[in-house]
Amino acid sequence: MAETEIIHNEKTCNGKLVAIGDALYAIGGKWKLRVILALRSGNNRFNELQRTIPGISAKVLSNELKELELNGFVKRIVHTGTPVVVEYEVTPYSDTLHGILESLSDWGMKHKDKIRKQAGKDMA
Repeated sequence: MAETEIIHNEKTCNGKLVAIGDALYAIGGKWKLRVILALRSGNNRFNELQRTIPGISAKVLSNELKELELNGFVKRIVHTGTPVVVEYEVTPYSDTLHGILESLSDWGMKHKDKIRKQAGKDMA
């Protein structure tokens, strides 16, 4: 392989690694994509979200919503009145995650099936 091909491939690889790191910073972790999906399902108040997402604590949900808002995926809306009501909604930018969510869901189902089949073979 020529020296320029190695350098190009290394640069390409490093560029992809940086881009993946950026993506994981914005949407990575156990909860962010689940919060976005819950919001897309119409659950827009804090307590609704917490009930919809099993196992998430109030503190973690609060932090995830702040990070999602910071990255432009979620908008926080405060309705003044008595009582004050806070709602969250996904932004149009969150639509850019549609393909990623579909791919992750498909892959997750295939992976689970693979593990189940593998476990069945191991027990036989």
